Amino acid sequence: MKKARKDDKGRALKKGEYQRFDGSYEYRYVDPFKRNRAIYADTLMALREEKNKLIKDQLDGIKTYKEGGATVNYLFDRYIKTKTNLRPSTMSNYKYMYNKFVRDTFGKNLITEVKYSDVLMFYNQLISEKGLKIVTIENVHSSLHPAFELAVRDNLIRKNPSDGVMATLKKGHATPKTTRHALTLAQQRKFMAFVSESPFFYKMEPLFTVMLGTGCRVGEVVGLRWRDIDYENHRIVIDHNLVYFPQDGEETRSCTFGVSLPKTDAGIRTIPMFPQVEEALKRQKEYNRENDVKSETIDGLTDFIFLTANGKVITPRQINQTIKRIIAACNKAEEEQPHTDDNPLVLLPDFSCHHLRHTFCTRLCENDTNVKVVQSVMGHADISTTLDIYTDVSESKKNEAMMMLAENINIF
Repeated sequence: MKKARKDDKGRALKKGEYQRFDGSYEYRYVDPFKRNRAIYADTLMALREEKNKLIKDQLDGIKTYKEGGATVNYLFDRYIKTKTNLRPSTMSNYKYMYNKFVRDTFGKNLITEVKYSDVLMFYNQLISEKGLKIVTIENVHSSLHPAFELAVRDNLIRKNPSDGVMATLKKGHATPKTTRHALTLAQQRKFMAFVSESPFFYKMEPLFTVMLGTGCRVGEVVGLRWRDIDYENHRIVIDHNLVYFPQDGEETRSCTFGVSLPKTDAGIRTIPMFPQVEEALKRQKEYNRENDVKSETIDGLTDFIFLTANGKVITPRQINQTIKRIIAACNKAEEEQPHTDDNPLVLLPDFSCHHLRHTFCTRLCENDTNVKVVQSVMGHADISTTLDIYTDVSESKKNEAMMMLAENINIF
């Protein structure tokens, strides 16, 4: 057994404690950055008081943080601990984006040494070497910028080095604004007819009818429960949605569902039911009953409407994958059929869940529905979103309106 070291008064010295030649005491340790450090005191008691304080500070991260020796990784982890009000999905996404793109590279830099140009170069590197889009960089930035802001407020740094970086980045990587195109009425009808008549895809018909007949976001649709359907007043109540987000610590981005409130007050709304939507929901209820499909429970909620055979809520990814298969099968069948002027070729474009929401909104606008009504039904927080679609539709209908005017009204 190793003999314990003692000081000149016969007191046993603990690990890391040493008595110096002048009679004072020293405690040696390795800091979080693997650097050898030491603290000193005139007496053993004073040394141990300082040592205990040091250990507590190290556990809390205070000393490292105050001395500016902390890394960006340490800062981000500290920032995340302050965000107790974040939704689980938002928290999980912040951690995922940071761990995937920042932690093993840029995150190892010391907070006090990071400059504006460092952040800009890092973002440019993510674009050039990782092939990230600006929208993904914005997600990375949304985790880095507020973390640096915390360091500013704690007086560790004078200025946030990420301020203005995104504006500069967007100027250098300007991309043309893309327009999300709605399905034409002919395409919409072709899609729904194919689904309802298909021996493989007919089970999805009620889901697509609800999506195209309500304009709900995909998270709102998969989050629907039977108690949200008000048959008496022919309306659907939207007061929550399901979010599909990565689980903490999952590098493979394994996801799980969580219940969330709409992001804005405008998202909480009621949507009048078309008769076709009401009938589709009744068919879905009958299907669930006949096949004894029992709903899973998510965050204490159950009785969901759109489920897989084993009672799991269908995921947005599953819906989008099914849409892609339908597009391929439908277009193949369409191309193999003879076509005439009375039966023209109608091919489906590549589209996703969100295009169905956009398609519903377009149909409303095409029928000159009051723009405020459209905004309310869609749950748009900002009317400019509604107006963009309304204006788009109005532009495409301009020639049609002028021709009708010329034919029906003698203005000359």
